[in-house]
Amino acid sequence: MPEAKTKMKVCIVSITLSQGGAERSTALLTKMLHEEGYEVHLALLTNEIDYEYQAKLFNLGLYKSNQDYPWKRFNRIRKLRNYLKQHDFDFIVDNRNRQSPVVELLYLNYVYRGFKSVYVVRSRNLDKYLTKHNWVAKHIVKKTFRIIGVSQDITKTINSKFKTEKPITIYNPIEDYQNTEVSTNFGERYILFLGRFDEAVKNFSLLLEAYSHSKLSENAVKLYLVGDGKDKEFLAQKIQSNHLDDYVKLFPFTPNVYPIIKNTLFLVLTSRYEGFPRVLIEALSIGTPVVSVDCQSGPSEIIQHEFNGLLVENHNPKALAQAFDRLLLDDALYKTCKSNSQGSISHLNQKLIASQWAKILRHEQL
Repeated sequence: MPEAKTKMKVCIVSITLSQGGAERSTALLTKMLHEEGYEVHLALLTNEIDYEYQAKLFNLGLYKSNQDYPWKRFNRIRKLRNYLKQHDFDFIVDNRNRQSPVVELLYLNYVYRGFKSVYVVRSRNLDKYLTKHNWVAKHIVKKTFRIIGVSQDITKTINSKFKTEKPITIYNPIEDYQNTEVSTNFGERYILFLGRFDEAVKNFSLLLEAYSHSKLSENAVKLYLVGDGKDKEFLAQKIQSNHLDDYVKLFPFTPNVYPIIKNTLFLVLTSRYEGFPRVLIEALSIGTPVVSVDCQSGPSEIIQHEFNGLLVENHNPKALAQAFDRLLLDDALYKTCKSNSQGSISHLNQKLIASQWAKILRHEQL
């Protein structure tokens, strides 16, 4: 029998709560909705948790074994369906990436049947969140209560492509680091990349080429790459083949990014595409300037060129190298970007973003 309700109940569904910026944003969403007075549940499809959350956990990953046959996967999906029915949720907030048309039709027509679902799209590569199949994507748009795009560009693209007004924009929030102390001194100057080691998305080839052509190394400024992922070995080989072993350092993923961002000269992003990259807003919230390529989407909605950082044409190593040199050598520009960084993203504080989520769940207009 469904439980008796005392307040609105929301179930956030995610594949993992580990490593990525999207996953950190999901963890923050559980905290924000909890603070707004919702009863929040978190359904995880894998047993991977790196970030703190505020929710009742339903960990489907505990039912996953090494030999993950299709019937076992369906059994976990059935457990999720039963869990949703048992708790009679007012809303399902789906944070998964969605690439399999068969799986998505199963979720829409079976797992979430009878519930109001809100789908979050966290990448400008819509194939990752709406599948490559146009008919299935249209079905997703039709069946969901709302679609949340984490950037204006994502929202406008979906609205235009599918002739709908369901998608709206709610940005990722910044994390509160006010009471966090910096206890780590790295003993050298460096610029920072932070994220998954995935060449197809992050474009390390561009980053390493730009670093090689910049004046950073001759000024004893190194490049730190912090993260993990399938292309870690590729990246190590790329560093070696470009004779950058003395200048570029690889560090493992850590959920505690504050000290390494706080101590960096500036943070850099070279992605082929993004959504609304957490690393940029995390750096700015700490007072660290940023240099980013103008990829789709996110950076142009975060960076005010020469005000809180530098926004550079994508796939242009010469322009990126020049941007590195400007922040390194132009002291006035650096101080301007640094002093403006925190104020430039004040509209992304958790209370404001939480209130936008609450309005959606109360069927109000933003």
